[in-house]
Amino acid sequence: MTPSNYFVTGTDTEVGKTLVASALILKMRRLFPHLRVSGFKPVVAGTYLNASDERCNEDLLSLITASGLENIQSDICPYILDEPAAPHLVAQKMGLVLSMKTILESLNNTQSQCDVVIAEGAGGFLVPLNDQEFLADFAVHLNWPVVLVVGLRLGCLHHALSTLESIEKRGLKLAGWVANTMDARMGFMHENIRDLQTRIQAPHLGLIPPLPPDLQKMPNMPYSVAAMEWASQFLKLV
Repeated sequence: MTPSNYFVTGTDTEVGKTLVASALILKMRRLFPHLRVSGFKPVVAGTYLNASDERCNEDLLSLITASGLENIQSDICPYILDEPAAPHLVAQKMGLVLSMKTILESLNNTQSQCDVVIAEGAGGFLVPLNDQEFLADFAVHLNWPVVLVVGLRLGCLHHALSTLESIEKRGLKLAGWVANTMDARMGFMHENIRDLQTRIQAPHLGLIPPLPPDLQKMPNMPYSVAAMEWASQFLKLV
């Protein structure tokens, strides 16, 4: 993996996309200190109030922390929705239409300030953006290599291979995939990984074990730099 733009997607929601994207940003910054590397998300759904009564999203704060830039949340995400649900449904409830044009304009602004952008999707690859478009269409607009985060839990084989099929159907290149441990007690975990290694032609970029107890993310808090650093050691850059 070279220092270029990537789109990080996952087999589902809550499978570790933000941890992987943040760790990838941090690793690139460490290996290529002359580059300005920033995260980006087209939309997030779910906010909380911090100690200063400011609306925050933990995924965005994680990406900002990893980037080490003086971004505010709106700089790297044009749509910050309060309710934690499917973004297009929350937007409909608000009388809002999530616009691809707005997302791409925001991305262009981020790119103008950085050398490398790691864009992270929301939920799975085929999460709807509006009545006509999906976040997969955002990935097509980017046409960047894709990093797939596979959450290791029951059903991951189907979710990984069906997501891969959707990625390839759209003519996108899979740069590689990362296995993220959701449950250390998962039955046949290593057999599942070996099976995916035989079925996915792209490189396996690493297996991230569960975060140690002292690095676990607290509710309504971003990942710590220490957690990102810990996860980054398990990621290969090829």
